[in-house]
Parts: sequence; C-alpha cells; structure tokens
Amino acid sequence: MHDETASLTIDRLLADLGDWRGEALSRLRALIRQADPDVVEELKWKKPTNPAGVPTWSDGGMICTGEVYKDHVKVTFAHGASLEDPHGLFNASLGGNLRRAIDVREHDDVDGSA
Repeated sequence: MHDETASLTIDRLLADLGDWRGEALSRLRALIRQADPDVVEELKWKKPTNPAGVPTWSDGGMICTGEVYKDHVKVTFAHGASLEDPHGLFNASLGGNLRRAIDVREHDDVDGSA
C-alpha cells in the first residue's frame, strides 16, 4: 500500500537528484518494497531547509528513513539495534541503543539478497 502522493513526490525527488545518489536510494527503495510489499511510503519532517520532507517507510510502525547527503545515502532503521545483522550491513549509528543505519557511498555495491 502506498500513499500515491508521497510515492509520486519520492519519485520526483529521486529523479531530480540526477546522480548516483538518486539511483542508490531508488535501488534501496525497491529492496524495501520487495522485502515488505505492504510497506507505506510517507514524507515526514518537512521544514524550510527540506521542504519535501524525508522519505519514510512503515508497516505498523516506522521501519526506516532514506536521506541523501552530499557524499552518501543513509537508510536509518528505527529499531535497527534490535535486528540481527549476520551480513554486517549496518555501518553507521552503531553506538545508539535503538537505531542503526546503512550508509551507501557512490561506488558501494549493496547486497540486495542480504
């Protein structure tokens, strides 16, 4: 299930990036949708410096967010600290008690099966 307005806005945000970051977040988005076909896409935390908001995926609670920075794309899992990570995908926000994140840089290869 998708909020069509949010999904279309996310489509536009990714296309407007026009570089590897949009492609990387598009791939991660596809993996999220594949892993949970019932995931709901939303845009949260709109503010003057980020008027479109942050792409967010949830299903009975927040799963993760996707943010774009100058040199990386960050997918932050709201309850990542409680998840098993046998493939060692989490590489950011490792010190917290709740969240974990995956930072993807331009030439990183994301293992979609993991």
